[in-house]
Amino acid sequence: MLTETEGRAAVKLARKSIETFLSEGRLPGPQESGIDLSPVFGENRGVFVTLTEDGLLRGCIGHPYPDSSLKEAILDSAVSAATRDPRFPPVEKEELDSIVVEVTILTQPEKINVAPKELPDNVEIGKHGLIVKQGYYQGLLLPQVAPENNMDPIDFLSHTCMKAGLSPDAWVKGAEVYRFEGQIFKETEPGGEVIEEKF
Repeated sequence: MLTETEGRAAVKLARKSIETFLSEGRLPGPQESGIDLSPVFGENRGVFVTLTEDGLLRGCIGHPYPDSSLKEAILDSAVSAATRDPRFPPVEKEELDSIVVEVTILTQPEKINVAPKELPDNVEIGKHGLIVKQGYYQGLLLPQVAPENNMDPIDFLSHTCMKAGLSPDAWVKGAEVYRFEGQIFKETEPGGEVIEEKF
């Protein structure tokens, strides 16, 4: 788990990388972010960066698995959420003053090895995020999605299947389901104070 100080640094790093990329077309160098990064940022972690504007999603991309250092994953995910989310046009530099940055640090996903009908009992709303996989299809929903949208475990499983491009009941029919936890740090307002969000 990250401390509050590390969480604040994570969100500041995400914002700084978006600002630098939008104004100069590059990522900030190791020294110029001006943010004190503890050793945890050198550890491999999964991470997602979510951008919202006026409470609405504006971009969300990340690394589901710990395939690179937390620092590199934040830099890449932040710029990708701002410029490469296929659901939205790229963020304009002027928009940054109205965008809230949120960083979710993920635990290693674990496969839920139970019979399909027992899956809902093994998903805790507000605690678990889900990944559903079947063949080439894969979908992920972060832990905060279910409580923010008043979903129960069955809704959450079904929506994760749909995110993967599968039918809502794919989880009943043998798709693999993984769960993970996330630690969520988020600005209270664009560029403002960073808090840890708990559900």
